[in-house]
Amino acid sequence: MRTGIATVCLSGTLKEKMQACAIAGFDGIEIFEQDLVTSPLSPGDVRAMAADLGLGLDLYQPFRDFDGVTPDLLKANLRRAEAKFNLMSRLGMDTILVCSNVATATIDDDALRAAQLTELAQLAGDHGIKVAYEALAWGKYVNDYEHAYRLVEMVDHPNFGTCLDSFHILSRDWDTAPIEMLNPEKIFFVQVADAPKLSMDVLSWSRHYRVFPGEGQFELAKFMGHVVRAGYSGPVSLEVFNDVFRQSDVDRTAVDAMRSLIWLEEQSATWLAGGAEAAGGGSAASRRRYPMELATLPKVSEPAGFNFAEVKADDTAQLEKLLGQLGFGFEGRHRTKDVQLWTMGQARVIINEQAASHAEPSIAALGFDVDSPVIASARAQQLKAPVVARKVQADEEVFQGISAPDSTEIFLCQGSPDGTAAWTREFGEGLEHRTPSGGPGAAAVIDHVNLAQPWQHFDEAVLFYASALALEPQPFAEVPSPSGLVRSQVMTTSDAAVRLVLNLAPVQQARSEVRKTYQEHIAFAVDDLVATARAARDRGLEFLQIPANYYEDLDARFDLEPGFLATLQELNLLYDRDADGEFLHFYTATVGSVFFEMVERRGGYDGYGAPNAPVRHAVQYDSLHRT
Repeated sequence: MRTGIATVCLSGTLKEKMQACAIAGFDGIEIFEQDLVTSPLSPGDVRAMAADLGLGLDLYQPFRDFDGVTPDLLKANLRRAEAKFNLMSRLGMDTILVCSNVATATIDDDALRAAQLTELAQLAGDHGIKVAYEALAWGKYVNDYEHAYRLVEMVDHPNFGTCLDSFHILSRDWDTAPIEMLNPEKIFFVQVADAPKLSMDVLSWSRHYRVFPGEGQFELAKFMGHVVRAGYSGPVSLEVFNDVFRQSDVDRTAVDAMRSLIWLEEQSATWLAGGAEAAGGGSAASRRRYPMELATLPKVSEPAGFNFAEVKADDTAQLEKLLGQLGFGFEGRHRTKDVQLWTMGQARVIINEQAASHAEPSIAALGFDVDSPVIASARAQQLKAPVVARKVQADEEVFQGISAPDSTEIFLCQGSPDGTAAWTREFGEGLEHRTPSGGPGAAAVIDHVNLAQPWQHFDEAVLFYASALALEPQPFAEVPSPSGLVRSQVMTTSDAAVRLVLNLAPVQQARSEVRKTYQEHIAFAVDDLVATARAARDRGLEFLQIPANYYEDLDARFDLEPGFLATLQELNLLYDRDADGEFLHFYTATVGSVFFEMVERRGGYDGYGAPNAPVRHAVQYDSLHRT
């Protein structure tokens, strides 16, 4: 699949955008007119630079409001078009995007539109230019890709075809199956963009909230599957208008964009294979060859669970005290590294003191159990994930590591059926086979991890965990806090063995002091939270203090047994219940930017105590601003 991206997707100058696209591995670019107009580079300079970078110049865009106009305006539009065709010749470009009219169209007549577009096609042909006509979702009279294609057929000129844009099609819920019936020689260009499902006018939706494939909710694999079946073999190019992307680092955004197309290519190949099977075509149909060949990635299963969580800190005294009060046992220091291991049941926490000078405690790394760490790492690297290496000595475990968008290190570990980890022997002989001690934490596991995401990389993180680790994004939620709404995105495996919660802090918090004003946490699940809480209290644990008003409201909502309610309040436990079960949990005080949560899931409860989140945010905010 030939990959492309419109320069409008990125921040920076035209030169910076082109360099970033080349480094990210794109085959070509679309030049957005404003980027050229504001650039000091001459068309010849742009042409030479593209050649040096190995970038194709695939599309010049946009040319607006041409069709359905009066004769005088048509004359002016043709003069404007000829000027652009001459410019494209200097750039060495041969395809221009012409959008359906949204502003100056005054005549709703397909015959007139076709006649005017024919004049444009003839002029383009004289200059060796192809015109890709696109139906904008908010077009005044033409807003449907099938309508645009009917005009292409009416024009019937070799230099006039259509551009299919996933946003304009999927935002209007147009059926994509008819794409397969289009003449592939008349599909001149394909643009893709994803988006969250929003209830708003389509123009504002398009201009501000598009995202890269895999970061929204559109069925892009299905869209691309129909495009491939139609026989299209040209560029598949990203056209994403997004306020955040255009403020973010250009190199990172370009890599994120390229990752999204690699992911989309694989998802489309999977959809095509699955569609063939569903249609009864069997393996022969699934192996059918199309003009566009879709590459796939190494196949990996979703993680089987968390292997460990790592907290990095300079002064570890408070952290060690907190873990001990929760019931974790100190298993020793690593034999060659300045690293500690603490365990409770099968929950493992590493305290890393290496290169942590003056660093307050923060979550630095997560380990996941996978079937094949090497294959999983190879897949992640093909998805542009940076490699993280750790120094090892003889007889030490070699972890396959990659870096997440927020710089959290992700280590892919060899899982075992009994939940043991061979690397723990590096902290003490026989530890990997040690039977967990009894008590309320004997069956403890890491239930979920909550990570704060920088505002400019939130969507990137969703795509990263979905594509590289096969985690499935759940519908996002917005949680009230004293500083504003916190967007929360849960990523899980199908069996919920891995639950990762990505939180986007309010912008005023997340700009420069995320680690100070917005915390992250690790949650551990136990079988008996009340016993765990009592034991922790006896060890001197400082709980997050929950207001009495919360328990009064809790009683009103759930009509709890008085003794049980009194126990909850006595131990600062929070409670939630739904049709499937119950959820009990408590939080510790924060050390650095880290706090811990202990949870008990009863029945089939699968949530996170969402109604209690505003309480936690408010108490933490109050505590932060008191000190």
